[in-house]
Amino acid sequence: MAVQSAGILLYRHTDAGLEVWIAHMGGPFWARKDAAAWSIPKGEYDLSEDPFVAARREFQEEIGVPAPDADYTELGQFRQPSGKLVTVFAAETGFEVERVLSNTFTVEWPRGSGQVQEFPEIDDARWVGIDQAQVKLVKGQLPMLDALMARLGS
Repeated sequence: MAVQSAGILLYRHTDAGLEVWIAHMGGPFWARKDAAAWSIPKGEYDLSEDPFVAARREFQEEIGVPAPDADYTELGQFRQPSGKLVTVFAAETGFEVERVLSNTFTVEWPRGSGQVQEFPEIDDARWVGIDQAQVKLVKGQLPMLDALMARLGS
C-alpha cells in the first residue's frame, strides 16, 4: 500500500491575481535551490488517522502556527513520483504569519563526515502567484495547482 500523506493548499485572491501559500524545503539538499524546491505544507499519516486532522497537524509542525480557521474542501488525492499518495485540502484565507518556525530533522552533513546536524523541515514559506508556484513547486505537486484552478474556474 502507498504511503499516505495529507496537506493544506491555502489560496487567496489579490489585485495581482490568485496566490497560493507554499513552503521551501529545508536542509542542505534544498539550500541553494529555488525552482522545484517548494511544497505545500504536508506530511505522512497512518490509516487510523483522519487525513484532515493529519493535514492540520503537519501544517502546524512545518509552519509553526495552527492552520487558519477557514472553509476547507478536499481538493483530491495526488500520486507523487515516489508513489506517495497525498490528500490535499484547500481553503481561501488571508492568512499571515510573522515568521516560519518549523520542526527539525537530523542528517549526517556533510555526507560521510560523521557529523550529525539538525535542519528545519521548512526554511521559508510565503504567498506566491500561480505562475511562480508553477516554477517553484516540486513537479509532483503541479497537478494540485491544476485541480485548484479547475475548482475555482480559473
